[in-house]
Amino acid sequence: RMPAAARRAWQVWYETTPDTPCIAICSTSQGDDVCKGCGRSFEEVQRWPAMSPGEKRAVWRRITLEASAWRFNRYAERAVE
Repeated sequence: RMPAAARRAWQVWYETTPDTPCIAICSTSQGDDVCKGCGRSFEEVQRWPAMSPGEKRAVWRRITLEASAWRFNRYAERAVE
């Protein structure tokens, strides 16, 4: 269903991106609606294991564009692992 070039780009992204944006600083467990560490909503954190690769990619895209989570600034070194 996806053009071959797009499929190849997807595979490269998928194979080089960690499964989860988590950096082990989860503020949703402390009551925040959006995690300060990774930028996901409480619902996204809870649903993550059941999400499809496409759903995960959409979340990754949003949090990357927002770039406000600590994984992108304050604790960026944790995201390298």
